[in-house]
Amino acid sequence: MALLKRLTEHDRPVVPFTLDGEPASGLLGDTLLTAVLTASDHLRGSDFSAEPRAGFCMMGACQDCWVRLGDGQRVRACSTLLEAGQAVIREPGRCV
Repeated sequence: MALLKRLTEHDRPVVPFTLDGEPASGLLGDTLLTAVLTASDHLRGSDFSAEPRAGFCMMGACQDCWVRLGDGQRVRACSTLLEAGQAVIREPGRCV
């Protein structure tokens, strides 16, 4: 179940992407954070406990929203715009 529910702006074009290898979609102009959380219940696993995380500061300052793209690049989901065909891979986190 998605963590976020889109209430407005349903008329923007749909942008397909994959999330951990599964098909997903967001809307044109979405950040990766918005696209992932409207398609799923979490963004990544915590680095300290592997518990689900959903970002924290939402402005690129806290280091809590890192995800990997299909090419291996690590990006902040809160400040990276969704692009058609992107492969987004969530960090699973680790237990310490």
